Amino acid sequence: MRNLDVTTLRSFVAVAQAGGVTRAAGFLNLTQSAVSMQIKRLEEMLNLQLLDRTGRGVTLTPAGGQLLGYAEKIVSLNDEAYTRLTDQSWEGEIRLGVPVDIVYPVIPLVLQRMARSFPRVKVQLVSSFTRVLKAQFARGEMDVILTTETGVEAGGETLLDVPVRWVGAPQGQAWRERPLRIAMARTCVFRDEAMRRLDEADIPWELAVDSDSETTIDATVSADLAIAARLEGHLAPYLAYVDCHNLPDLGMMKVNLYQGSGQAAYTRALCEDIRQSMASL
Repeated sequence: MRNLDVTTLRSFVAVAQAGGVTRAAGFLNLTQSAVSMQIKRLEEMLNLQLLDRTGRGVTLTPAGGQLLGYAEKIVSLNDEAYTRLTDQSWEGEIRLGVPVDIVYPVIPLVLQRMARSFPRVKVQLVSSFTRVLKAQFARGEMDVILTTETGVEAGGETLLDVPVRWVGAPQGQAWRERPLRIAMARTCVFRDEAMRRLDEADIPWELAVDSDSETTIDATVSADLAIAARLEGHLAPYLAYVDCHNLPDLGMMKVNLYQGSGQAAYTRALCEDIRQSMASL
C-alpha cells in the first residue's frame, strides 16, 4: 500500500490555491525550489502530471483537478487532528450530570465519541436524580446537566417530550397483583404523579421498595416483584414495558438540557452531540 505524503499535498494545495509556485512558497515559508521539489516528488509517486507549466504561471491538469479535492480534505483532517491532540485549549474537564433513567442508550455513545474526538478532555459523569442535579448545577458543581421535568426553567432547553411508561420484568405478572406493588425512589420525579393517577383510577397500591437506590429498584422490578415508571426509549434490557389497559396513563415528561454560560468549545461540542443523539431516538 502506498501512502500520500501530507507535506507534499500541502505544497500542492498551496500552489493550486495561489496560482503559482512562487506565491505558494511565500505562504508556506519555504523556498521556491523546495516547493517545486515536493510537487515533483508527488507527481513521481502518482506517476501523473498534476500541473500544466506550459503557459504563464501554472494550472491544474485534469488529474491535478481530481486530486485537489482529496488533498484539501487530507490536509484539513491532518491539521484538525494535530490541533485537537496538542492544543491545550482542547484540554480540560466537563462535569456532566444525567438522571439515572436516561443514561441509556444515548450517553455511553456520546462519551465514546467525546473520548475519540477530544482525548485530552475528561468527562466526569454523575448519575443522580433531577432534583439533586439541579441543586448541584445551581451551586456551580455541574457544567452540563440533563433533567426529566414536567416543564422547563429559565436557561433550560427542551430536547424531547417523552411518554412515561409502566415497566416490569420481561413477561412478568407483577402488574396483575392487587394491591399493585410499585418500586420508585423517594426522589423520583415520576413517583408522586404515578401515585396520584393510581388513586384516581381506584387501583390499590403499596410500595415494594423504600430506597433511593436505582440498583435496588431495578433488581426488584426485574425479579417481577413490582413495577416502576420509566421514560419511553430509555429502557434497560432487563426491563420491559407493561402494555395493559387497566393501568392509568402516566402522561408526558420533558428531557431538558441546562448548560452553564461561558463554556469551552469542547463543552459546546458535547451539548451538540447530546442534542443530535436525543433527536435520533
